[in-house]
Amino acid sequence: MMADENTENQTEVPAVATTPSEAADNQSPAQADDGNPRRGRGRGGNREGGEGRGRGRGGRDDRRGKREEEDDGIIEKLVHINRVSKTVKGGKRFGFAALVVVGDGQGRVGFGHGKAREVPEAITKATASARKKMIRVPLKEGRTLHHDGNGRFGAGKVTVRSAPPGTGIIAGGPMRAVFESLGVADVVTKSVGTSNPYNMIRATFDALADQTSPKSVAQRRGKKVADLLGRGGASAAEAEADAAAIVE
Repeated sequence: MMADENTENQTEVPAVATTPSEAADNQSPAQADDGNPRRGRGRGGNREGGEGRGRGRGGRDDRRGKREEEDDGIIEKLVHINRVSKTVKGGKRFGFAALVVVGDGQGRVGFGHGKAREVPEAITKATASARKKMIRVPLKEGRTLHHDGNGRFGAGKVTVRSAPPGTGIIAGGPMRAVFESLGVADVVTKSVGTSNPYNMIRATFDALADQTSPKSVAQRRGKKVADLLGRGGASAAEAEADAAAIVE
């Protein structure tokens, strides 16, 4: 009899939740609302905020895809990124400066730099500036320069020389980025005086700005291209063939 009475007096003990998710499942809706209503609103707000952020990321991805479609055919090369600071009343504000070279690989090239608080924005500004300042450089056979040239900016001095097929781009650092974007396949370069990428780029563009083609020289002097090429001791037939082979 005593065992039966003890069994009847025993009540069922609810299972204790071991994880927060189990505790939320065991809690009734009324208890959830009455116990901590602010928490419920907070979770809803976080979910809505998460959805908003997801929509924002999707929009940026769409814009990035459109930008890649618009930049199709343009080669962009990041040459240098530098962290800069501006001293203000409250302390220092740090930002980033980017140097970018762009080109179409067919004789057009440009460079630009931009500053911003974040690296991607600085690169975007530099790219936009470079695209606005692209110049046309005549190429021999679409692979090398027509003649040697020298460029200078500040303490930087560069020398560029045309090269035979198979030479490749013998250049380092910022100058290599310029010739790869320009579409040059064979060139020999030398830079002395400075290793500052900004000065090297400007000196390289100074040398490229002086490049001329036999076609442009002939038009300026009112002569035929064959007349200019024949002065080097070549025969008339060879001069005519070389003139016909010149594209730019």
